Amino acid sequence: MIDRAQAQAEARLDGKYLLRTSDDTLTAADVALGYKQLVEVEEAFRTLKHTLELRPIYHRCDDRIRAHVLLRWLALLLVRVAEMRVEQGLGQPYSWDRVRTELQRMQLGTFRGQAGVIYQRTEITPFQAQLFRALAGA
Repeated sequence: MIDRAQAQAEARLDGKYLLRTSDDTLTAADVALGYKQLVEVEEAFRTLKHTLELRPIYHRCDDRIRAHVLLRWLALLLVRVAEMRVEQGLGQPYSWDRVRTELQRMQLGTFRGQAGVIYQRTEITPFQAQLFRALAGA
């Protein structure tokens, strides 16, 4: 989020916005800060919809609507935690799309026979191993 001093500096230098409010207790800097934070929130929702591949869900009960939004928010939080850990562990940022794509390359085969069930996965690539270490915080 943008801090108050930064918003004041931008409000003085910007001059590109004409903002109006019915609350006459707000300073120009507060109005500018609120507007800029609104833009950030809208961008976060666009990211949320794209990253989590949200589609319209139609709930009728308030509890279900709240639960749906909460679960999506928690999913986005986990995505951001994963991105931050990967960046800290590998020293450069990787988008969730790239992390997910790389890890989805792993396959697990299930083989059933008279002797029982055997699970076998594909070999982990060096990059996948780095991702796992970074995600584990090691």
